[in-house]
Amino acid sequence: MPVVLPAELRAAIPIGKRLFGVDVGSKTLGLALSDIGWRIASPYKTLARKKFSVDAAELFRLIAQENVGGLVVGLPVSMAGGKSSSTQSVQEFVKNLLRLQDMPVAFWDERLSTMAVSRMMIDEMDLSRKRQGLLVDKLAASYILQGCLDSLPQQQ
Repeated sequence: MPVVLPAELRAAIPIGKRLFGVDVGSKTLGLALSDIGWRIASPYKTLARKKFSVDAAELFRLIAQENVGGLVVGLPVSMAGGKSSSTQSVQEFVKNLLRLQDMPVAFWDERLSTMAVSRMMIDEMDLSRKRQGLLVDKLAASYILQGCLDSLPQQQ
C-alpha cells in the first residue's frame, strides 16, 4: 500500500484497528498508540534505534501485539515547509518499512512538536532534564498522532 493522506486512513484501515504515531529520530523511535475509536493518542514507548532490520522487527512485533492497522509518521519539514535531510531520512525509513510489510502509512507535519512537548514538560509538568529525555520522543509521537486524530471526522 502506498503512503496515504491522513483523510484516507479510515477507508484504508479496518474498523477496530488502532494507529501508532511514530516519531522517527536518529537515535530513537517514539511511539504513541490510539484508542480503538481514534479519539485519543497516548504515549506508548520509546525504542532505542539499532539497525533498521532490528528496529523494523520490533515495530512489527508491537504492531501485531497492539492490533495496529496503520501508522501516522511525523514528517520533519523545514519551518518554510520544504524538505530537509531529516525529511528524506524519515521518508526512506517508511519506504523501507513498506517493503517489508504492507500497511497504510500517513505522514503528519511534525514542525514544532518536540518544542511544544519540551515546553509542556518544563512549564506544566516541572520535569527534570533527565526525565524529559526519557519521555520526549513518545510524547512527541503522541502529539503528532493526536494532531492527526483531531483532523479526522469522528466515526459514528
